[in-house]
Amino acid sequence: MTPDGRYFVVRGRLWRRSNPALEEDNRSALVHRLMAARRAVRDALTREDREAEAKARAEVDNTKIALGERGPVWWTDGSPDLNRHMARTTIYAGWLASLDLPRPPG
Repeated sequence: MTPDGRYFVVRGRLWRRSNPALEEDNRSALVHRLMAARRAVRDALTREDREAEAKARAEVDNTKIALGERGPVWWTDGSPDLNRHMARTTIYAGWLASLDLPRPPG
């Protein structure tokens, strides 16, 4: 997790975290909703049901927005959203380098 708590890093890429201001009950309900929507995507793909897939993907997106992982940022200091950026090309490059982690291939 980045020092400011806004992102976590996977294979060098920043992914926005959920809004920490969400009440735990609400966050938990949203996570359950997200997991159900992801299962619905998987099931629709298995059935090759394009309509169900589109509906399930929309539910994933809406839930991620409600969690604060997509859509408007949840912080208020005016910092830009760096979601999905490679950390090494952002303000987090120095922090990431200081962690002395194994470098991803490529």
